[in-house]
This record gives sequence, C-alpha cells and structure tokens, in this order.
Amino acid sequence: MAPRSADISRKTKETDISVSVHVDGSGKSDIATGVGFFDHMLDQLSRHSLIDMTVKARGDLHIDDHHTVEDTGIALGQALAKALGERRGIMRYASIDLAMDETLTRAAIDVSGRPFLVWNVSFSSPKIGTFDTELVREFFQALAQNAGITLHVTNHHGANNHHIAETCFKAVARVLRAALEPDPRQPDAVPSTKGSLKG
Repeated sequence: MAPRSADISRKTKETDISVSVHVDGSGKSDIATGVGFFDHMLDQLSRHSLIDMTVKARGDLHIDDHHTVEDTGIALGQALAKALGERRGIMRYASIDLAMDETLTRAAIDVSGRPFLVWNVSFSSPKIGTFDTELVREFFQALAQNAGITLHVTNHHGANNHHIAETCFKAVARVLRAALEPDPRQPDAVPSTKGSLKG
C-alpha cells in the first residue's frame, strides 16, 4: 500500500487553516486552533485513530468558535479523502461501543465515498466551559461530508457533557482506525462490487 498522507490548506475571510495527515501513523498530533476544548478533542481523534495530524487554524474567534470548528472539519475531511485516494485495500466498515465512566457512545462507519451523518447525541448544557456543545455535531458533519464517509454516532448513556463529547471523538477515532486498516486478504482491491468508492 502506498503511503497515505496529504496536506490541505484552506483560507477564507473567516479562517486560515492548514492540515497534514498521515493515516499510517502512531497517533502523534500537533494541534493549535485557538479553541482549547476543541484542541483536546482533536488530540483524542489523532491518538485513538493512530492518524498523525498537524492542524493549525486561525479564525474569527472574536465572533465565536463556529467557523473555526466547522472549517477545521472541512479541511481535515479533505485531507483524509486525498490521503485515501481510491481507497484500495481498506477494511471499509467498522463499529464500536465505547465506554468512558458513566458514558457509552456507539460509532459506525462506512468509508464509502458517500457522505452522510446520522447524529443521535444530546447534551444537557449548551456549553462545555466556553465551548458550544452544538459544534460537536457541526465538526462531524463537516468531516463526514468532506471525507466522503457515512458516519453514525449514537450516545446511549451519559451524564457528564465532557464525557459525552469525548466518547464521540474517541469512538469515531477507533472506527476510523479499524476501517482504514489494510485488508490482508485483498490488499489491492477496492472493497466494492462497483469497483469504486468515489461516491
């Protein structure tokens, strides 16, 4: 399998973002978005997917965190799509029930080329510290749309909003790791009867 790495730069009037990913990494991250809680979540995404990530973002945080979080999801999704290319030799599907203390969150993924997000996660507070909880969904919507993945995330139990958000990122990380693993039985094949995972 060829090296699966990519760099993406995205600049608008609202944000200036650069992302580098190495899919076959060890979970090393260098994250700086200016949004502390979001940086923590991206660290979790990298660490538990074993995707090396560098994310540098400057955004209009004087307005709010929305543009920075969403646009980071866009750039990260684009980088993953570029790194995966034709998506040859991947396992494609994965799912997990991930526990963290009182919280249990399920994630399932199809690296299909067809973007879709099913989101069944609720928070009891609009904020985690200063971070808007609604932005968790916005990030994953942008990631799924631009990476070309079908992603289902369901929170089964949870009382602590930090834990709920963190299990979402960790669960998605683990299914990314499993779905992007090389398939030793068909290392050069596109895992689709259509012969394409481009949507």
